[in-house]
Amino acid sequence: MQGRRSALAAGVVVALLAGAPMVAFAQPRAVVELFTSQGCSSCPAADKLLSDFTADGSIVALSLPIDYWDYLGWRDTLARPRHTARQRNYSAVRGDRQVYTPQVVVNGSAQALGSDRSAIEAAITNTQHGKRLPVMVAVTPNGSGLDVAVSENAAAPAGEVWLCGIAKAIKVAIGRGENRGHTFTYHNVVRRWIKLGEWHGTSKTWNVPRSDVEGDQIDAVAVLVQGSAAKGPGPMLGATIAPLQKVALSGQ
Repeated sequence: MQGRRSALAAGVVVALLAGAPMVAFAQPRAVVELFTSQGCSSCPAADKLLSDFTADGSIVALSLPIDYWDYLGWRDTLARPRHTARQRNYSAVRGDRQVYTPQVVVNGSAQALGSDRSAIEAAITNTQHGKRLPVMVAVTPNGSGLDVAVSENAAAPAGEVWLCGIAKAIKVAIGRGENRGHTFTYHNVVRRWIKLGEWHGTSKTWNVPRSDVEGDQIDAVAVLVQGSAAKGPGPMLGATIAPLQKVALSGQ
């Protein structure tokens, strides 16, 4: 009984399908996206806080390095232009023009200073009123890839389903700029985005070849189900995170 409570507390619901392996559906209370930069002297505290959030089973915590501080003397080795675009699109949807580092976006809607734990926790509470994300998501490794399943929820708005290849920990030595001479470890760094498709309230599954995910130091995946708004990404509907296990093919 105690184990069941622990699983539910972590936002995991286990469903056993007839003739199929056990599938663990996740239902976290929040997706926390940290927009950070290796060239930002204010970011290490936020990077450390994100690493704390990665240990919380009820939170999908992701690091999205941006590139707009590269001109200050250090080119961020993990930055992606699409992360910069995503942060700006979030700001456009909110209408507040607040784009800075370290910035956290919670559940696709609220923003907070990335090093302010209290503000982030308040944003989690305010965006979900203490509840879990409404759509359940599961990732199951198979011999040649990953099976992704999204649950049915007719009451939830439609959304897009994205698979993010992530690196659980990358150590970087900073050679120039505001953080020169320091070495930091970045956690749950998004390295790749793969759009799986649209979701319209009914249960749906995808199979993703392992070759589409591997590389770029990727050793885990996150799956996001996210609504859309007129100017960019909308509220987060569901999410999960799972290790990219090295599952041997049959007969090997």
